[in-house]
Amino acid sequence: MRILVTGASGYVGGRLVPLLLSKGYQVRCLARNPEKLAAKGWQGVEIVRGDVLKPDTLESAFDNIDVAYYLVHSMGSKKDFENSDSRAAGNFGKAAKESDVKRIIYLGGLAKQTESLSAHLRSRQEVGQILGISGVPVTELRASVIIGSGSASFEIIRDLASKLPVMITPRWVQSLCEPIAIRNVLQYLLACLTEARTEGKILEIGGGEILSYAKMMKTVAELMGKKILMIPLPVLTPRLSAYWLNIVTTVPMRIAYPLVEGLRNDSVCTNRQITEWIKIDLFDFREAVSRALNTHTEGELASRWTEASSGQDNMVNGVKSFKILQDKRTITASVPSDHIFRTVQQIGGKVGWYYGNWLWKIRGFADRLIGGVGMRRGRRHSLYIRIGDAIDFWRVEKFEEGRYLKLRAEMKLPGQAWLEFKVIENQVGGSTLEQTATFIPSNWFGVLYWYLVMPAHFLVFRNMAKNIVIKSLPNR
Repeated sequence: MRILVTGASGYVGGRLVPLLLSKGYQVRCLARNPEKLAAKGWQGVEIVRGDVLKPDTLESAFDNIDVAYYLVHSMGSKKDFENSDSRAAGNFGKAAKESDVKRIIYLGGLAKQTESLSAHLRSRQEVGQILGISGVPVTELRASVIIGSGSASFEIIRDLASKLPVMITPRWVQSLCEPIAIRNVLQYLLACLTEARTEGKILEIGGGEILSYAKMMKTVAELMGKKILMIPLPVLTPRLSAYWLNIVTTVPMRIAYPLVEGLRNDSVCTNRQITEWIKIDLFDFREAVSRALNTHTEGELASRWTEASSGQDNMVNGVKSFKILQDKRTITASVPSDHIFRTVQQIGGKVGWYYGNWLWKIRGFADRLIGGVGMRRGRRHSLYIRIGDAIDFWRVEKFEEGRYLKLRAEMKLPGQAWLEFKVIENQVGGSTLEQTATFIPSNWFGVLYWYLVMPAHFLVFRNMAKNIVIKSLPNR
């Protein structure tokens, strides 16, 4: 069976692809940035460049495809994500129909359809309808909160449980949901390929336990050896709640708000037909959380919400009339190039930025205050890097092992910024570190911003380059 996967860089898709390969399926992935997927190192995967918002890029992706997984959504985009979701689903469904795809499998959101349904959940359900209009049979799985290491929803719950012994809580913490372990979600997605009765059906999947968000947070805290005191306050709106989550948790405002807005709707299975067709062992909530916590502490995650494309990939806000502004540092030292690059490769996260970490934290906190991603995303792994990784408020745009690292800024800025590290081995021994900070202002305010922060840049970038070389010395 030949399978197309969209959203392979996301949390669920990043775990589904290896499972499909292990079962012997022929897998093709659609990606706006193929280099990002290639960096995952999946053997036997065909990667094609394409964008569901650009219908003329989809034809080759569907060539000789039997089943297509649709795992993309526009939540977190700065633009109207409902409109983007609708257009993307329409383009995808039309291309699938024209290519004689036999089935589409889609993972959507679980909630009862009401007038008060949040924009996020309403959009997820409308996507399923639009895919179905194409004429290709659709299997739509609807899930509530997914529990797993690296899940945005789970990281919110974990961060709140670990950081706040006392919480002033809004009404939504009493909403009911039916969480499901990521492993069970993947089992259902995989089993639908061979279970013909799921074709053309909307199926609700859950772990079997109905819990309030308050109960979930208390259980997570208990498993972490902590306690939470909750003080209800009915006047907290979804926007205020999302703003608070933006400050306290790793999840930024653009993702926190649509998630929180959806929490006002109960998300509980009312139809358990799938459990009769697909027999799997469902993890209870405590076991799912324990597995997620253990995986998080062990180091590298198979996938994380930070890896998903934000819709800003390859976007450049710079205007040609503004020149490129740079801060470049070059240091030559009698240190092997692999030593220096190993130090570069560990930058960010718990290691920090080699100089003025308190300044970086202040910049990250300021970014959070205005709804940006801030510094708390950390790293996927303490040493290893691949294209597409988030490193604090940067994104790995290019990476060449032992030689080159290019980071693109994702903090809120009046322009676009990059930070590059190049290590060159010298013929006479030793090596040279080239560190370059580049900024393309989007307007005159961006130019002013660059010169206002120039003293801080001079201090930070100058000493950061020096300390990278110092940290690379063999006796350090």
